[in-house]
Amino acid sequence: MKKPIKQMVEEAEAEIETLPVEEVLKLQGDPDVIIVDLRDVRELKREGFIPGSYHAPRGMLEFWVDPDSPYHKTIFASGKHFIFYCNLGWRSALAAKVVQDMGLERVSHIGGGFDAWQQAGGPVERKEEKGK
Repeated sequence: MKKPIKQMVEEAEAEIETLPVEEVLKLQGDPDVIIVDLRDVRELKREGFIPGSYHAPRGMLEFWVDPDSPYHKTIFASGKHFIFYCNLGWRSALAAKVVQDMGLERVSHIGGGFDAWQQAGGPVERKEEKGK
């Protein structure tokens, strides 16, 4: 292995802004902030999500951010502050670094991810399954 994931995450975190859960709790609901959930839909269904967060699956993020992509989502051209999260903060650190390299200027991630969010007592929302 030339570069293990732990090293990649550490390198990304050296170049991005990592926010503690307590700070994100204060920013939640700010109209200039978009909290972005990068987790798989199965994780959202199983564990819930941060209320008001925008779901952008990690596998589509670069395509959704790039304005020249046929998959571009205009939310990423809003100029708002994007705060990414995943389960432990590894995917979100890598994602924040990638989109920062792509030119997205106001981006950070939640240190410790959704796991840290739950441990800090952050609110969690769950979607009802269809047919229930």
